[in-house]
Formats: sequence, structure tokens, C-alpha cells
Amino acid sequence: MIYVSDYLEMKKREKEREEVRKMWSGRRDPAHLRRRWGWFKAEGDVSGGLHGYVSLNHTGVSYTVFHLLGIPGLEDQHMWISIPFFFSYVIALSGNSLLIFIIVTKHSLHEPMYLFLCMLAGADFVLSTCVVPQALAIFWFCAGEISLNRCITQFFITHSTFMSESGTLLVVAFDCYIAICFYPLRYTTILTHTLIGKIGVTIILRSYCMIFPMIFLLKRLTFRQSNIIPRTCCEHIGLAKYACNDIRVNIWYGLFVIMSTVVLDVLLIFVSYTLILHAVFHVPPQDACHKALNTCGSHVCIILLFYGAAIITTLTQQFGSQVPPHIHILLDNVCILAPPMLNPITYGIKSKQIREQVAHIFFPMQK
Repeated sequence: MIYVSDYLEMKKREKEREEVRKMWSGRRDPAHLRRRWGWFKAEGDVSGGLHGYVSLNHTGVSYTVFHLLGIPGLEDQHMWISIPFFFSYVIALSGNSLLIFIIVTKHSLHEPMYLFLCMLAGADFVLSTCVVPQALAIFWFCAGEISLNRCITQFFITHSTFMSESGTLLVVAFDCYIAICFYPLRYTTILTHTLIGKIGVTIILRSYCMIFPMIFLLKRLTFRQSNIIPRTCCEHIGLAKYACNDIRVNIWYGLFVIMSTVVLDVLLIFVSYTLILHAVFHVPPQDACHKALNTCGSHVCIILLFYGAAIITTLTQQFGSQVPPHIHILLDNVCILAPPMLNPITYGIKSKQIREQVAHIFFPMQK
């Protein structure tokens, strides 16, 4: 949603840009254009109304600075909205930092399951830190100005981290499958620290290699429609739709990335837990069945939280045409913020070893 003043300013700029394109097509002197529009005081000096917000080339004007509006329609409520954002971020930051510290420093937790949980905590830490401080800056100081390069960097980090977390959840399901269905007694000898390290590197490389081409797909675009982004952070299609070029390549590649990574991960996770449940309910002793379910219980909660928020957000965007824009943006932020905040709490509730270590840190005198 863009307010009337923003809309009128945007239309005025579109009219000016159209006149500029007509002048360029008539091979008018570029110096005349500079004097006409007041964009340059002298040769190479930027001044006037746009203050370096645009670049001028043979295709016309292209924005290089954008404005993130935060949550349009709720500007008056930004200060109140920032309160749950801030406390959720503090919980996510402290919870994931504590979890990483406990797993790294306690040798008894250097098992595959906890090392994978440490990877998840690291991804949650990066994801929330990349998005929430920017949103708080918009809510508190109206500091929504962001350069094109910084916008692309932010989307690259958030998208690749999200994909890394999805890959880690797949590995967690694979870890649970091996622990229950195959060689439970040789579990730690199969998933050695060296193999876990290689798996972690593979997850990161997969994410970076899939997202990296999007940088060039965005850099090739010319942004002339608007530099106002009604969001709290940058994303691939959310930025590309403001270009006046054909973005079908961006759309199709984005769809390919989602299908070949996140959707594939979901399918493989579903297959893994189907096989796990089949094996668990064929275990004769009830104690063994209960122990196996408890082992995977925290994993399932994390998976449902992570993918559930993403699926709800996606369905709302695709089919919720009557849903107000600010609801879409709030759901996007909840999708990013809720898992990092709730995952450490889920680990603490479901894992006895982590509960004991946390209690030992905060209450060292108790046995």
C-alpha cells in the first residue's frame, strides 16, 4: 500500500523519466539533460532532487537506492509492533547463543544429533540477525533507506540461510532414521565428526550455489518503476517486480530453486519419518517405542514449526487476494522470527541433556 503523497510523487517521477527517455531518443546533448533536471551541479557532481538515488545510462534512469516502508497501513502502530519484535529477537539471540555454547563446550553433547541442532541454532542466529535489526531500525527511526547492493546482500544471506536450515532439517531426519532403523548400536561410528563436517559444508555450498545466480539476475535489471518497497526486508521477486525488464527468467529460476531444494527436502523428510514410524511401531517393547518417539519428538516439532510457518505464508500470498497487504508482511516476519525464537525452547523442553546443562549453568549449586 502506497499513500497518496507517495503515489503522486511516483507519478511525477515517472513523467519526468518519460521526458528524459524522449530526449535521449532524440539524441539531445546529455549536458542539456543535466542542466534541465538539476541532477548535476558540475561534471560528475551529484546534486538536485535525487541525490544519487539513480544512475543514468543508455537505457534511462535506474534507481540505486530504495526505501523500505516497514508495514504499510500500520505506520502509526510501528512503535507498538516493535515491542514483540524486539523481545522475540532477544529471546532468539540469547536462546540460540546459549544452545551453541552448551553444545560446543560440553563434550558429552558432541553427538551427531546435538551437532546438527547446533547447526540449526547457528542458522537461526544468522537469519534473525539479518532481518530483525533492519525492521527495528524502520520501526524506531524510520531508517528504511537501503542501497541496491545492500538489498541484494540481505536477500542473499536470508535466502541462503533459509535454504541451509531446510537442508539441515533434512539431515536431522536422516540422522533419526539411521539411529532408529539402521545400525542403532553403530550410530556414532557411522556419523563421525568428519562426516558431519562434510555434510555441513555440503549444505552451505548447496545453498550458496543455488542462490548465487540470483545476484546476476537482479543486477541485470533496470529499476525505473518505483524505489518504494512496502516491506521490512528485501527479497528476490519482491525487488525484481519493480524492474521494467522482463523478469520471467527470475520467476522461473526462483521456482526451480524452491522445487529443487525446499520442496525436495520436505518430500524426503516426509519419507524418512514415514519409514521411522513404520519401524517404531514394529518394535515389540513399549519402552523402546516410547524412547524412539521421544528422540524424534523435538525434531518433528522443529520441522512443523519451520515449514508450517513458511507454508501458511506462501498459501496466504498465493490465494489470499482479499487479505490486506500488512497481513502478508506480518506473516512474512513471523515466518522468519518465530522458528529462531521457539526452536531453543523446543530443544530445552524435549531434550533432557540440554535441560540438565541449562540448569547447571543457571543453578550451579543444585544437584
